[in-house]
Amino acid sequence: MKIEFSNRVKALPPYLFAEIEHILEQKRREGADLINLSIGDPDLPPPDFILEALKEEAGDPRNHNYSQSRGELEFRVAVSEWYKKRFNVDLDPESEVTALIGSKEGISNIARAFINPGDKVLVPDPAYPVYANGGTLLSDGVPVTLPLLKENGFLPDLDSIEAEGVKMMYLNYPNNPTAATVTEKDLERIVEFAVENEIILCYDNAYSEITFGGYRAPSILQIDGAKDVAIEMNSCSKTFNMTGDRIGFAVGNRKLVEGLVKVKSQIDSGPSKYIQKVAIKGLASYVGAEKPLHLKEINEIYHRRAQTLVRGLQSLGIECEVPKATFYVWAKCGENSMSFVEKMLQLNVVATPGIGFGKHGEGYVRFSVTCPEERIKEACERLEKIL
Repeated sequence: MKIEFSNRVKALPPYLFAEIEHILEQKRREGADLINLSIGDPDLPPPDFILEALKEEAGDPRNHNYSQSRGELEFRVAVSEWYKKRFNVDLDPESEVTALIGSKEGISNIARAFINPGDKVLVPDPAYPVYANGGTLLSDGVPVTLPLLKENGFLPDLDSIEAEGVKMMYLNYPNNPTAATVTEKDLERIVEFAVENEIILCYDNAYSEITFGGYRAPSILQIDGAKDVAIEMNSCSKTFNMTGDRIGFAVGNRKLVEGLVKVKSQIDSGPSKYIQKVAIKGLASYVGAEKPLHLKEINEIYHRRAQTLVRGLQSLGIECEVPKATFYVWAKCGENSMSFVEKMLQLNVVATPGIGFGKHGEGYVRFSVTCPEERIKEACERLEKIL
């Protein structure tokens, strides 16, 4: 019997981060002293109160039954309360909030809920590959490149977009991989564009709490009219260093949330109850719009690391700048990004080639500062050998 993948799976390119993990595993088996500045997985532990809550809630036998696909009501209430404190946005926990098994799942499944074969989806480039692959291609949609160029501050040029036949648009700020940020005025123009062209707007706000230097990331739902067209994804992964615990949420337009829940009800049973209860305590650590102390301390560490990395790279002639948000530095390598990363690998330093985020990422490399500062300094010293 000949077994073949479906056409939609055949259309998928290799998942960049899985390939990097394979290379790293080989290097580790060889005993290499790797400095990993590639994948954005926080190296800092969750705050102590999160770890204590995890022990308590996981130890409660009542928390080991199925959850609802949309999440427990108390979790959805906690999300709505957090949005009110953090963004001054009102949400109905019954109809405008759903739990996610991490925001990646929501990003993929929102396309399943609304994209028909052949529907066009605007996908930023460079961008997190899941928008084009796990979302659009696996729903038989057609990805339409939305260039994010340095001359535009890595923001979409709305005037140049051909919106005819476009059903959905993905956007993500603070941005992965470029670390670009937006203002509320930027979001006003984006929402206006989506409303005028009747385009579903899927806004990935996973890095909203990783910000520096007084910058405060807005929510798309703060913009008048956004609830007519938008759904926003967020998670506890970056905010509380809980990437492996897989707990996130989607909020916004109730029809979009309903569609997402319909898909989820067919394929999952929601995040673990105990993880939802831990996340509730994390969200409750906000007493207002200001970040809690534990998060301020984490962000200070990321900011110092980013400054150290940028100083080191700039001293080697690499063009980059200290970000206002995320834990990424988007650096112009001045050559083929894969070749540059391969040369770095010879020195046991790992970063992510820009081409992995789309054709407009070529010529760049994404560095993640989820690595101790001393190791970042050592990485820059190693790079002197190839620059």
